Amino acid sequence: MIEEHRPRTRRVITALCWLAVTPAVLWAGARLLGLDRGPGVQVLAFTPYAAAGSLAPLVLAVALRRRWTAAVAAVATAVLVVLVVPRMLSSPQPDAGGPTVRLLTANLLAGAADARTLVDLVRRHRVDVLAVQEFTPGAQAELDRLGLAELLPHRQLHPQVGTVGSGLYARFPIGEGGVRHNRGGWGFDQAYGTVAVPGAPPVRVESAHPAAPYAIDQVGHWRTDLAAQPPATPDGPLRILAGDFNATLDHTPLRDLLHTGYVDAADAAGAGLVGTWGPYDGDPIPPVTIDHVLVDRRIAVRAVSVHDVPGSDHRAVLAEVALPAGV
Repeated sequence: MIEEHRPRTRRVITALCWLAVTPAVLWAGARLLGLDRGPGVQVLAFTPYAAAGSLAPLVLAVALRRRWTAAVAAVATAVLVVLVVPRMLSSPQPDAGGPTVRLLTANLLAGAADARTLVDLVRRHRVDVLAVQEFTPGAQAELDRLGLAELLPHRQLHPQVGTVGSGLYARFPIGEGGVRHNRGGWGFDQAYGTVAVPGAPPVRVESAHPAAPYAIDQVGHWRTDLAAQPPATPDGPLRILAGDFNATLDHTPLRDLLHTGYVDAADAAGAGLVGTWGPYDGDPIPPVTIDHVLVDRRIAVRAVSVHDVPGSDHRAVLAEVALPAGV
């Protein structure tokens, strides 16, 4: 009787192993094929966690000596690891011989972020350029009251009640400024301007804030806004996009934007897996990396750090970069 049950038990164990491996295989396939549409957009944001979790079914298949299952699990894990691990490693940088600029970006959560913390970050880290999203008239007044006007006197601001406002502050003069209105979703604004840093060519900086894919009917708006972001100009003026992109490096539209000639500063500095958003609304969901500083490939990334800002569900991203020398 015992002998009769053994084949059945082996079949059940094999089926359970395949069941455990299947999610990692599907995830790796979706990521490779760029299937970030519908609910897949939100799911793919957690790819780094999937890469770590894919090790468990691989170990299980190996321990139970299910060779074919283990082989498939190993391929899925390898794909996910290759896609994710490079974000933990710094990459070679261009030989930029110009001045160093420290840029900070922060989503203020409809102006609810603690202004004192933000001003302290600017002062302590000697920030040269500050990009803010969800920027309100109240936040502007409070930041100025706390001394931001003295630290960063040049500005291109478009505060709005609610979540659509945007702002750009700088230690150096800002010219050719304006605001761009995204068409999708909430219609977030994006303040921009050309910052004149002494000893470097002019650099166009924009506070980015595409639509969020928080529901299936918003995914089209999300893709539209990301596709409308200003591309890099490898043979033209320097550009920096900094802000809340509502996308991670596992999303195709953001990678397409990078391919125009940008580099993700955190990725280049080996800090590309540090979460910048979440947990949200108290939900026990792990943080994801949707706030970025994208720099022209001619700009060298020296360091990136992420900082808590009480009152906001986003963390601020600080990038220290070296610009090419001016003519």
